[in-house]
Amino acid sequence: MNIIKPPALKSSDIIGIVAPASAPTSQEKIDKGAAYLERLGYRVKFGKNVRAVRGFLAGTDEQRASDINEMFGDNNVKAIIAVRGGYGTPRVLPLLDYELIKHNPKILVGYSDLTALQLAIFQKTGLVSFSGPMAGVEMWKEIDPFTEEHFWRMVTSTMPLGAITNPDEKPFTTFHAGTAEGILLGGNLSLITSIAGTPFLPSFKNSLLYLEEVEEECYRFDRMLSQLKLAGILNDASGIILGELTDVKASDTTKPFLTADEVVADYFSPLNIPILTGLVYGHVPRKLTMPIGIRARINADEGKIEFLESAVR
Repeated sequence: MNIIKPPALKSSDIIGIVAPASAPTSQEKIDKGAAYLERLGYRVKFGKNVRAVRGFLAGTDEQRASDINEMFGDNNVKAIIAVRGGYGTPRVLPLLDYELIKHNPKILVGYSDLTALQLAIFQKTGLVSFSGPMAGVEMWKEIDPFTEEHFWRMVTSTMPLGAITNPDEKPFTTFHAGTAEGILLGGNLSLITSIAGTPFLPSFKNSLLYLEEVEEECYRFDRMLSQLKLAGILNDASGIILGELTDVKASDTTKPFLTADEVVADYFSPLNIPILTGLVYGHVPRKLTMPIGIRARINADEGKIEFLESAVR
């Protein structure tokens, strides 16, 4: 696959704001997220349907897909940032114009439900994207300084990004020793499983697979890792990096259960690849931004992760 990097973001560039999944709980979050970007010197373009609401979705599938296609087709827009995640992104995947996206590469940012969109675009086009802060989640209020600094460096610097460190220099934990290189692919576990077996999930062969999850019962967490195992994804990866498992727990501890750590051990222990845990990435306000589609190296012997190239050009 030919990997495509988007152009680096520059001061006064136009950033598009779209809602590919759920609508924000308050329209104020859209406006304040835009105001944050404008304070940094960027200009903002709203998707035509960014304020639409249909049940738990931010408008119809056609409306949400149309906004994404229009942003990629607008030569003046240099980056696209989602308002939030939530639910519904996989529904728009068949409606996207992947040839348009491939010939108009630009920065795409989001996480959680956006995982499906980012992996589908990578599979269809090879475009690098960013699992990072969103306009109506982190950006509309007081964004964490570490989150902010790491994200903007990722989308503005054309220099190799090098070794990454967690907030507060929290160490990575070695689960399995060893070293590996590969293309960074991953995101939210439930969204990866939701598009497994479809034409929208890329191959994880020789990848560095990174995962995070939020608010799942441990038995459902187990079921999703089982699907990755049965689909061959865990065996395809050259290495694994585990991020935050936010509120992944048994809701009723009076009944028999396995903890999230026990579930992880059941699936990861048999793998003969380097595995690191403790990546501060996912559904937490203070976190790293993770690119999708660039080469990286993990050294699980020393607890190190290195991005071997820039994510933009």
